[in-house]
Amino acid sequence: QTKTSIALSYDEVSENAYDIRLKLTKEVLTIQKQDVVCVSGSDHSANHRTVTLRRQPVGGLGLSIKGGAEHKVPVVISKIFKDQAADQTGMLFIGDAITQVNGINVESATHEEVVHLLRNAGDEVTITVQYLREAPSFLKLPLGSPGPSSDHSSGASSPLFDSGLHLNGNSTNTAPSSPSSPIANEPKYEKRWLDTLSVPLSMARISRYKAGTDKLRSNAFEVLALDGVSTGILQFYTAQESADWLRAISTNISDLTLQNMKMANKCCSPSDQVIHMGWVNERLEGTDASQLYKFKFLALKGSSFYIFSTPPVSTLDWVRAEKIYNLCEVLFKIHKLWLADDCWLQANLYLGIHQDFDLEDQRPYCFSVMVGHGKSHYFNVELGSELAVWEKSFQRAIFLEVQRTGSKTYMCSWQGDTLCFTVDFALGFTCFDSKTKNVLWRFKFSQLKGSSDDGKTKVKLLFQNLDTKQIETKELEFQDLTAVLHCIHSFIAAKVASVDPVFIDSQSIARKYMYSN
Repeated sequence: QTKTSIALSYDEVSENAYDIRLKLTKEVLTIQKQDVVCVSGSDHSANHRTVTLRRQPVGGLGLSIKGGAEHKVPVVISKIFKDQAADQTGMLFIGDAITQVNGINVESATHEEVVHLLRNAGDEVTITVQYLREAPSFLKLPLGSPGPSSDHSSGASSPLFDSGLHLNGNSTNTAPSSPSSPIANEPKYEKRWLDTLSVPLSMARISRYKAGTDKLRSNAFEVLALDGVSTGILQFYTAQESADWLRAISTNISDLTLQNMKMANKCCSPSDQVIHMGWVNERLEGTDASQLYKFKFLALKGSSFYIFSTPPVSTLDWVRAEKIYNLCEVLFKIHKLWLADDCWLQANLYLGIHQDFDLEDQRPYCFSVMVGHGKSHYFNVELGSELAVWEKSFQRAIFLEVQRTGSKTYMCSWQGDTLCFTVDFALGFTCFDSKTKNVLWRFKFSQLKGSSDDGKTKVKLLFQNLDTKQIETKELEFQDLTAVLHCIHSFIAAKVASVDPVFIDSQSIARKYMYSN
């Protein structure tokens, strides 16, 4: 998507916001700020311009000013009246900060002091100006050039007084005056939007939250490039505008991630393809950091689920993951969706495994990945559409791994005997003696009617005998019971998906949410 519009750059320290223009292309988000540039006639720097104004009988100096030291901002030109003295110079612009009046420095002067100087400076006034690129938004300076009307403001009122400098106070009188003749080599200036920062979107990430907290920024977010370069906080005038920009930037990041995946997959075997990857926020556990989040980069590739602190760029980076888990032994679970009516929907997408989570945090679009030994990772994404993609991608990656693997065997024991327990995609469940390899029992997936466990190492599997229709209980003990239970779940879900894929799709909570919205 390509997109351009006016926004604000918000400074959390000063709590000021500044007008900027955003330009979005397929690969880059560019931030522009307005500045005055010399376009012809001279090589003079446009940073400081010295201009002589001849006060006119009608309209005076033809400008208005705002600001002052009492507001911690310089005095700036807030209006320029068309065809009057300031406009005729072609060298003054709305947003110019006045630094000198007839040689007197006014950078630290109050509003009234500058008004007094300008009103009593005589018929010829020389001012030095410098364009204020980061004019605080509370000044309510219009972004355009002088027009036919005497009022070029945005229509929003400013808390600061707007002083019009006219001898007779008649700012609407546009009676013709004698404009000064242009000089051939006199510099010509224009106000233009200039690129100040370009943020590459490949592997970039977005955050709507204040760093490390659950506090959602109002109509604002930040974009961070792979190399750490940040846009700063981008603030928008409406929630709709913020949502539109968030979706547009997110879409472009996703498209570039897809390109990166395709390039990576050219170097990988068919059994080791990247299914999905992208940025998430992981909640940090612990008493002092129970509600803190940190950026993590997740990837589903081949037989494994990877967690990185930074994205893998080269082939060697894949072995540097913080955590690597076998896909057959993890369990994906959606926790929260934020519905249109601001109600929480709690969704459990697993069967037969019970685990409680503290869900007191205020972030929507949360999911967890449960791993071996009862441990889990709790993640959050910025958009509901991202949650739906992660749900579908985990399903696909796990199903592919089950079909590739075919079967998994775990060492277990019961009543002192060392046994082997196999989950097989074609045959179901088999238990055999680890030494003699004699099969002790075998059941199809469809014969498993229930299970219970002690939350530690022991599990009871309840199978129905096809001949007697009676329930047979098989008790086993595993070193990592959670991994085995997750594996059973993965194989059964993959088996159901191979027989009835429509049923699996119908269980997708995230995709139901996306369709309903």
